[in-house]
Amino acid sequence: MALPTDNLLDLFRSIVDIESVSRNERELADAVEEALRGCAHLELVRDGDAVLARTNLGRAERVLIAGHLDTVPVAGNLPSSITTGPQGIVVHGRGSCDMKGGVAVMVWLARRLTAPNRDITWVFYDCEEIEVISNGLGRLTANHPDWFAGIDLAVLMEPTGAQIEGGCQGTIRVDITTTGVAAHSARGWLGHNAIHDMADVLQRVRSIEVGEVPVDGLVYREGVNATMISGGLAPNVVPDWCTVQVNYRFAPDKTADQALEQLRNWLPDWELVVSDLSSAARPGLDRPATADFVRAVGGVPRAKYGWTDVARFSELGMPAVNFGPGDPAMAHKVDECCPLAHLESCRDALQRWLAPPA
Repeated sequence: MALPTDNLLDLFRSIVDIESVSRNERELADAVEEALRGCAHLELVRDGDAVLARTNLGRAERVLIAGHLDTVPVAGNLPSSITTGPQGIVVHGRGSCDMKGGVAVMVWLARRLTAPNRDITWVFYDCEEIEVISNGLGRLTANHPDWFAGIDLAVLMEPTGAQIEGGCQGTIRVDITTTGVAAHSARGWLGHNAIHDMADVLQRVRSIEVGEVPVDGLVYREGVNATMISGGLAPNVVPDWCTVQVNYRFAPDKTADQALEQLRNWLPDWELVVSDLSSAARPGLDRPATADFVRAVGGVPRAKYGWTDVARFSELGMPAVNFGPGDPAMAHKVDECCPLAHLESCRDALQRWLAPPA
């Protein structure tokens, strides 16, 4: 399917209408590749269901702009539709918020920024919405490391309401298990209750004091929470096991290993079995490219609460920000939608930042 590239609304709706649930991105990747293939100013690489494009103008700085092609499963919300209201034209449909509005802006600008003031690397990747091991960014950085070298700033076009959200929190999930001795609950004194022992773990988790952490001019809030718990065999059996999952969301002032060590220091009396360990990302607001980006976009940057793929860029040594159309609260909802005005705002800001030198 050829994308209509002369009208932003038509382009946006066409991208939304190409169903691209994770692992089914090929048709959309084909369409993006076709839209960019004829651009003389771009070098292109196709890798599976991902597309890489870049300028090679010898500019003093290189920036990377990325967006994922996949969506969560469709729930009767395709094809797209539009309404008009206080926000102007609003596009409804799966992926309209997360994050095909960002993809549409990327395609629009990649075709038109033929002589930007910075070299640009465009990354359209697959499988972001599923297990981390399948995420296309990991494959791309392994297969094409030169495409991710020498980047002064990465912009991930995740939905942020067209506002800058710098960096992201890291996340750790650990399981803690208490063990006891099973017995008939009518003769409970013959056993030992593992669920009762878990009370000590929960009390310790509740007592952990975390708060605000300033990083590169932004303030992140950390949090430690018990998020899942299970245990026991049957209603009439004293439980001989209980497992709780503890989630630590940490600020980007520390590495993942440092955060894990901190969590172990808080919970020294139990074995922590790690099920997820994902790095945070610094926003790098002190970097020249980031400062220029903030000036071009305007507004006051805010910290990103949650984890996004900017952490992958941070691990590669590049500062990163989230900036894209769509209210993140609408992501994955059945009535997912995005105002066209958000796309226009992001497009205009990126054009100001990357405008050709006078």
